Amino acid sequence: MANKYRNAKTIHDGITFDSKAEASRYIELKMLQKAGYISNLRTQAEFELIPKLINEYGKTERSVKYKADFVYSNGTTGVVVEDVKGFKTKDYIIKRKLMLEKHGITIMEIK
Repeated sequence: MANKYRNAKTIHDGITFDSKAEASRYIELKMLQKAGYISNLRTQAEFELIPKLINEYGKTERSVKYKADFVYSNGTTGVVVEDVKGFKTKDYIIKRKLMLEKHGITIMEIK
């Protein structure tokens, strides 16, 4: 079933991906890992961007996290974080900037 961005969830290797493009990229990355070009491939890795906070009224504000489509290591740049994007939401753009500010990581966007 397609969502509001017209992406259809796709299952591959028992992993549910948000789109066919994301599942296709996973297959490519698995082949690169098998060939030895990348290592430590992970899917849906979470990064904390803002920790849980308590405001002045004692109310707890949940932490803000970014869930990367793929994270892996390569021999030249170290850790690579990828996001398969068809449409960039305002939330994603803010989280992309927070990833750079908080973790020093530039997200590689795959179309």
